[in-house]
Amino acid sequence: MKRVEINKTTLTMFNALVSCSLLIGCSSLDIKEGTIEKTVVKTTANWDLIWSDEFSGNVIDDTKWSFEENCWGGGNDEQQCYTNRNENAFVSDGVLTILAQREEFTGANNPDGDETQTASLPYTSARLNTLNKGDWLYGRFEISAKLPQGQGTWPAIWMLPTDWIYGRWPASGEIDIMEAVNLKAQSDENDAVDGDEETRVHGTLHYGPVWPDNVHAGESYSLPDGVNPADDFHTYAIEWQKDEIRWYVDGVHFSTQKSNVWYNQYIDDNGKLVTGTDDAPFNQKFHLLLNLAVGGAWAGSTNDTGINESVFPQKMLIDYVRVYQCSVNPETGAGCETTAE
Repeated sequence: MKRVEINKTTLTMFNALVSCSLLIGCSSLDIKEGTIEKTVVKTTANWDLIWSDEFSGNVIDDTKWSFEENCWGGGNDEQQCYTNRNENAFVSDGVLTILAQREEFTGANNPDGDETQTASLPYTSARLNTLNKGDWLYGRFEISAKLPQGQGTWPAIWMLPTDWIYGRWPASGEIDIMEAVNLKAQSDENDAVDGDEETRVHGTLHYGPVWPDNVHAGESYSLPDGVNPADDFHTYAIEWQKDEIRWYVDGVHFSTQKSNVWYNQYIDDNGKLVTGTDDAPFNQKFHLLLNLAVGGAWAGSTNDTGINESVFPQKMLIDYVRVYQCSVNPETGAGCETTAE
């Protein structure tokens, strides 16, 4: 992964151009005593808003979101049980809160939620998805979030295939809009010194053959002037079109991946291993996921390693989720690109 540094002047100018001149949705946040007051300009040029959740009510909208319920560990040895309880996810003051806390919990030890076999884990949290309630092929996906901090925290805003056309993970693909681990813990970058905080967020694609022969590619990004994503709300986005996916933080375009690099391999109906053509696997519908994991193969093995129990409970706050369609060419998603040097 490559660190991208952009100075504050460039960031300010680019944000102004992208967020307002291109009119992909301008918003202002006034944070007062934990309450977020939002002013949102809904007009767009080329990007048409087709789905959103502003979390303006007092309950999580079950026409848009489903809960996953299990103590499976995400296949990564994560240490949380995901629940559908108000103690772990709720809406208040225009914000979705996902709360991870230290408490023993027992639930299904599999991703299907089948409680004929159970496991107990030491943390609880929540994982929401839009499966069969919001599923898209191409578009701009934009989420405003404030991230948790501390060793062992692993917030994620990401996408999985709806129909798994090419087989099990990750042959059918995975798009990570934003992941972060252990924010504010000791940084483990090569040039870090004692006292340097972890500040990076990551944008990644997973593809190739099925696990354990899978591959991934991505880049990391640090906000200017040492700003930490755990201190305030920032906007995380991708623009996904045929043959190309681009990543943004606060309007800054920091990564691009193209179909001449990604690929997939799967078993066809004749039992043969086949390499997909065109822009597979990222040519099928995907849905959104929001979750806060604890520990696991990544968060638990980097920075200070393990889980710092003293930092919990920790919150992942979501101000809004917005999905846009490119009006220039909805079939390919091309023609609405927000690009920069």
